[in-house]
Amino acid sequence: MPVNLQKAEFILSAASARDFRTDGLPQVAFAGRSNVGKSSVINRLLGRKNFARVGAAPGKTIHINYFLIDGGFYLVDLPGYGYAKVSKSERDRWARLMESYFAHPELMTLGVMIVDSRHNPTADDCTMAQWFRDTGRPMVVVANKLDKLKKSEIGPNLQRIRETLELDEETIVIPFSAEKGTGREELLSAILSGAGVN
Repeated sequence: MPVNLQKAEFILSAASARDFRTDGLPQVAFAGRSNVGKSSVINRLLGRKNFARVGAAPGKTIHINYFLIDGGFYLVDLPGYGYAKVSKSERDRWARLMESYFAHPELMTLGVMIVDSRHNPTADDCTMAQWFRDTGRPMVVVANKLDKLKKSEIGPNLQRIRETLELDEETIVIPFSAEKGTGREELLSAILSGAGVN
C-alpha cells in the first residue's frame, strides 16, 4: 500500500525527554539551521501549504514536533539551530532538548539534515552532521534552495557540502528546491525506504 501523505496529523510538541514518543513507530527526524527552509521542505514533501508552520521570523520551532504520517511513521521536526536572535538561555534550552533526543538513538530511524545549497555548511551544520553520525542511524542530506543556483554551480556546491560535512559514500545528498519541488520524489523515496514503510 502506498503511503498517503495527505494523512498527516500533528501529534504533540515535546518540551522535554519525558514527552518523546516511544511507541516503536519509525521516526524520521528533520534538522536544519533556522533559516534554511526546513518547514518549506516538509510542506513541499507532504504537498501541504502550511502544514509545518513557516515562521516570518526563523527559529519558530522551539519544541520537538511530532507529525504522524498515515498512521505508519513519525516525521519529527527538530528545533532549528544557529539562530542568534533569541536569548542565550533559550538557545541553551533548545540545545539540551536536542541533546536529550539524540541521546536516545533507538528512537530515530532516519535523519534528514537540511542545508543551504548556496553556501558552505557552517560549524553548526558540521556539529549536527556529527550528532546524526553518532546515532549510528542512516542519514540523508537535503541541499535546499537549489533554484537560487546557476546550473554550473550545482555540482561543485554539492561536492563541497559532502566534503565539509565529511559524509561517507553511503550518505546521499539530494539537490532540492522547496520552491519548485525539485528533488521531492528522491527525498520521499529515501524516507520511505529508510523508515521501512514502502
